[in-house]
Amino acid sequence: MKWITSKNNRTIDVKEIPVLDINELRSKIIDQYKANRRVVGFFGCNEDSAVRIYAILANDYKSELLISSAYIRKEKSYPSITKEIPAFHMFERELYEEFGIEPAGHPWLKPVRYSKNRFDKTQEIANYPFFKMDGEEIHEVAVGPIHAGIIEPGHFRFMCNGEKVYHLEIQLGYQHRGIENLLVKKNDRFMSNLAESITGDTVIGQTIAYTNAIESLLNLDISDKAGLIRVVTLELERIAVHIGDLGAIANDIAYLMSNAVFGATRTLVINTLLSICGSRFGRGLIRVGGVTFDLDNELISKISKTLDKVEKDVDRMTNTMFASASVLSRLEKTGIVSKEKARELGLVGMAARASGLSLDSRIDHPWGWYKDSFIDKELLDSGDVFARTYIRYKEIKQSIHIIKDLLYKIQVYDKDVLLTQSNKSLSKNSLVVSIVEGWRGEIVHTAITDNDGRICRYKIKDPSFNNWYGLALAVRNNGISDFPVCNKSFNLSYCGNDL
Repeated sequence: MKWITSKNNRTIDVKEIPVLDINELRSKIIDQYKANRRVVGFFGCNEDSAVRIYAILANDYKSELLISSAYIRKEKSYPSITKEIPAFHMFERELYEEFGIEPAGHPWLKPVRYSKNRFDKTQEIANYPFFKMDGEEIHEVAVGPIHAGIIEPGHFRFMCNGEKVYHLEIQLGYQHRGIENLLVKKNDRFMSNLAESITGDTVIGQTIAYTNAIESLLNLDISDKAGLIRVVTLELERIAVHIGDLGAIANDIAYLMSNAVFGATRTLVINTLLSICGSRFGRGLIRVGGVTFDLDNELISKISKTLDKVEKDVDRMTNTMFASASVLSRLEKTGIVSKEKARELGLVGMAARASGLSLDSRIDHPWGWYKDSFIDKELLDSGDVFARTYIRYKEIKQSIHIIKDLLYKIQVYDKDVLLTQSNKSLSKNSLVVSIVEGWRGEIVHTAITDNDGRICRYKIKDPSFNNWYGLALAVRNNGISDFPVCNKSFNLSYCGNDL
């Protein structure tokens, strides 16, 4: 057996995961990729005097996860998978940075985040090996890492000929938060407050991924009502950020009326979250065992009425905005990422769907209510800024309809317990993969426990990890003045990369 087959949020015995030779594992990964499997996890875990590498591939058509592994002991090197599957490039760079295991022949073996526990301490962010281009007419434009306002640190290095961008290199790694290590060192199964801080604009998505994983390791089922409230708030988070992004994109092209209207409309949505749990971003709501706040009939009615207004305002402003020739001239055919390139790079979420890739883990790897629902994947195929903007509008509409349906269902479970308590210990020698479709895309949390049932490895993959290079590709052959709107059309997370 070369792979063990699992599902989203299913706990499996680590001892049942096949252990292959690293070269054989590489070969089997390439075979699976040719059969349309894709990578969702590739990372190491220290075990005694060796490093065990785990590979997790997704079979989206069957809602399955294929898991295998290999031990690296003395060799500390293997032939790079990236040469065959470019989507592995970030995973292999991260593995090398952390453990010093070299993917020989990797075309772009640079540090990912300069974490404090990196293998090679001589690699410092001040000496980042930027790509260089020669030529009398080539010039570099450096932006960041310090930006105006409250934006997080990140450096963008443009290689230009006049206004045309030939290449953009994105250097991150300025934040050394150590989130994954904290989740291991604290070894408290109730670390939802830390999960809320993984990416501050995806509090609900990240915390659900964390709690789903821990609940699986506890063999703990939450109530129907708690599960429905989680989905309602996850979709509210999606609506809120998408509306905010529509306003920000409008601002970047100087369409200020839309910027103002969408800003006000977003406030209606985040204030709805505030009315549910006391936080406009959903902090304090999702906890292991369920949720901490209820939705009574009065609040349900209020949410429904607010969403009616939100939908009406978004419809009116979006239709007006996209009827403008000047808007379309700035968005259409700008920052194109083709379907082929999106698949090659392993893009996920909204950015992938805007390029025509049929990926949505709510459908492909469902949990909770999503298992029994039917949701259409919102797809566009132009792969440009217009597609990444318009798909937000389509998903806002979809999420509003999902929430309205669930608000009716919640009332059926009025007597359900909101927070189920458990005195159980985490399953020993176990692994679980938890996948949640956040507003930005596929969030993946993988937890591994040891002989004592303590978490020994916690791996987080934010969708930004997949998509940053997509932004770099999108701006090629565009004017440098198109960068802001290209950037906002992806709206990626710095801290989601700098774990």
